[in-house]
Amino acid sequence: MGIRGSFGGRGVRVDFGKQGRGLGRRLAGCAGALAVALTLGGCGAILAGGDKAVPTFDLTAPTDFSAPRRGAGLLVVGPPTALAVLDTNRIVVEPAPGQITYLAGAQWSDRLPALFQARLIEAFENGNRARSVGRAGDGLTADYTLLTDLRSFGLQTSDGGPMAVVEVSAKIVGATSGRIAAAQVFKASVPAASTGGPEATQALDAASDQVFIEIVRWASSRF
Repeated sequence: MGIRGSFGGRGVRVDFGKQGRGLGRRLAGCAGALAVALTLGGCGAILAGGDKAVPTFDLTAPTDFSAPRRGAGLLVVGPPTALAVLDTNRIVVEPAPGQITYLAGAQWSDRLPALFQARLIEAFENGNRARSVGRAGDGLTADYTLLTDLRSFGLQTSDGGPMAVVEVSAKIVGATSGRIAAAQVFKASVPAASTGGPEATQALDAASDQVFIEIVRWASSRF
């Protein structure tokens, strides 16, 4: 194989000769085949779901309940606060007091605080308060703001069978005064059939429904 180099004005041209050109074509063909194989392999992994095919679960908002209406005030629901361990789309499991892990093979459809806020607003709407409740940050002129803090939202397995526990602290704050008009802690526990994704999330959904209804009725009697 002969290699001849010639120097032009702005670059170098390398001529491999006849044998070199044949080898170059063979190398190019091999590279093309390898690229196609890698592409098809990647597509196969995507179609099969790969490592990202994690079963995803949602929370639902309660229906078929009513909430009292005290006045004509407007309340906005702020984004819930939570520790980093809950500020995720992963599902918390507490195998022992003070010990935190996550449920394998299952996840929420969104970060838990965002999901909780969306379903809480929906619960107010389902309780016939759609015209007097909105989302903080939507430009509404509110009389009150509902602030919540997620204290616990997961599966506890330390005492007996698995138990879905939801605990939320709620405060109603006057928009003008900035003072806390009312505050209360809400908690619900529902047994889970197992620690599997469908059973665990079903129990957590039932527990959160209880908390949603209690919060909606409690807040609605104050604005």
